[in-house]
Amino acid sequence: MVDLKRQYQNIKTEVDEAILNVLSSTAFINGPEVKSFATELASYLGVKHVIPCANGTDALQIALMALGLQPGDEVITPSFTYIATVEVVALLRLKPVFVDVDADTFTMNIESVKKAITDKTKAIIPVHLYGQCVDMEPLLALAKEKNIPIIEDNAQAIGGTYTFADGTKKKTGAMGTIGCTSFFPSKNLGCYGDGGAMFTNDDALAEKLSMIANHGQKVRYYHEMVGCNSRLDSIQAAVLRIKLRKLDEYCDARRAAADYYDLAFKNNSNIITPYRAPYSWHVFHQYTLQVKVNRDKVQEMLAEKGIPSMIYYPVSSHKQEMLKDFGGASYDLPTTDFLNTCVISLPIHTELTQEELKYISDNVNQIIDQLSK
Repeated sequence: MVDLKRQYQNIKTEVDEAILNVLSSTAFINGPEVKSFATELASYLGVKHVIPCANGTDALQIALMALGLQPGDEVITPSFTYIATVEVVALLRLKPVFVDVDADTFTMNIESVKKAITDKTKAIIPVHLYGQCVDMEPLLALAKEKNIPIIEDNAQAIGGTYTFADGTKKKTGAMGTIGCTSFFPSKNLGCYGDGGAMFTNDDALAEKLSMIANHGQKVRYYHEMVGCNSRLDSIQAAVLRIKLRKLDEYCDARRAAADYYDLAFKNNSNIITPYRAPYSWHVFHQYTLQVKVNRDKVQEMLAEKGIPSMIYYPVSSHKQEMLKDFGGASYDLPTTDFLNTCVISLPIHTELTQEELKYISDNVNQIIDQLSK
């Protein structure tokens, strides 16, 4: 699905030198590389503060902790997302309230959010899924009207851009109260281990986020609040600094691969290719089709041809066993339930060749044509 080996070979000299520099300095935790990366990422995103942490799940958890939510407070989230988005809500003894997604974009449906808001709603977590932006302008207006903070889950869309009605552009993760991301190796901006970060323009929140990620302290051994231990190590930061400089190039390569797929599948009536919302500069963390034939059989037959594929996601959050106590059976989320049955993601990464794209797309078309008869 992602060829990290070929990507590494293309930046090997820079990466090896950066890692050796960290080893020579022995500044493994919160060293200069971490501070430089935070500054550079803040500049790229157009935010005042970037607070690195250990992984994307920690970023979401720390963001919720920083908002001071209390057990039983409600947090609105799409069910069609990776479990980490919802897992942290339950972990903090908050109540996840699930909403449906839009049939075209697969992202949070704004009308569904409006219906879900109650006087107990204390946060909304939009997820920029597969590299596509949530329609943030109406969501931000709604959140402002209701005085509800927004935590953007940007784990799959870093590098993406949202265009407002007046032409203003902002990076995903830089529009809400707090933005969160993951640097898991397969992400558009990925390190060589685990890593994550939080973004905000609020000075007080930035200080709180930093404290929580560092055992609740801003002065060593003086702990003002309950926190955790969540740090991005210097070696990962060194790798990320190099890859950040290439992020737009990486996103362009993914979009070029998506363009190839779009054209290849254009005339196949049994395939629905990813929608590109006019407000969203889609960065294609995943290239996800909807197929009108037996999806599981498609995956099986692709595997026989040596073509990997993934189902993101076969079971949505509201139907997961771990969340059964939050009333999953009572939710009516028809689009979410439908997508569970028909989505399939194809390989998409920065090193795909024309020959590979042709082999994949030719086989997808042939398999789906065969299954449709």
